[in-house]
Amino acid sequence: MPLLDNRPLKPPRSALSRWRRHMTTDVSRDWADVILVFCYLITGLLDSASISVWGSFVSMQTGNTVYIGLGLSAPAESTRWIKSGVSLLSFCLGSFLFSRYHRFFGQTKRWVLCASFSAQLVLTAIAAGLVTAAPPPKDPEDIGWYVLAPIALVAFQSCGQAVASRALKYNALTSVVLTSIYCDLFSDAELFALRNVERNRRAGAPLFLLAGALAGGVLVRGSLGVAAALWTAAALKGGVVLVWLVWPVDPASGIRWKQYA
Repeated sequence: MPLLDNRPLKPPRSALSRWRRHMTTDVSRDWADVILVFCYLITGLLDSASISVWGSFVSMQTGNTVYIGLGLSAPAESTRWIKSGVSLLSFCLGSFLFSRYHRFFGQTKRWVLCASFSAQLVLTAIAAGLVTAAPPPKDPEDIGWYVLAPIALVAFQSCGQAVASRALKYNALTSVVLTSIYCDLFSDAELFALRNVERNRRAGAPLFLLAGALAGGVLVRGSLGVAAALWTAAALKGGVVLVWLVWPVDPASGIRWKQYA
């Protein structure tokens, strides 16, 4: 038996190869629900600002559906139903595209999640730029492009968070629905148990949304108005992207890489 192993050593992986491996592995689902609960803060921030200034939601589409129904019953009384309709259509289109994007490229691949939230950041930033550049509408019934375009952009990106919750298999944490969470929270047989992860998620979602709504209300009353809320939401989206960049890898994904490296 030879004392020395004469087999050639594998060359060390380049930095580019390591980066590619890092970005193409699946992220771990463990504790990923914390990020999704945090996304409720962004939802509350955007919806409270949009409902205060534009009179329509950009994330929670139940309210918009009601506004559309009320508007269709008396279309000449208000333009709120038109804004809500633009928001709802944009959200549905975003859901169609974001879901297919995740399914085609990989539900929980790191680069897929990073790119998804980066796209959400860019769309929110564009909306913030439009609102910053254009003067705020003096008439609450105004439905000019400088009102409808930001609504459409923000509503389109809002569904990205909901689709991510599906990709990560935390279906209850869509970040755009609270009614079912309230029902599940207070009907939980172990509501007062010391250790109850599901209860903690359900309690965290409305608390974070409430905190976001409070922050949005404060920002809208400032000198920058709704633009401040949009820029803040864009910055928070950037923070989520950074978190996905360093999130632990799914152990099963790491094993697959070793097999085919």
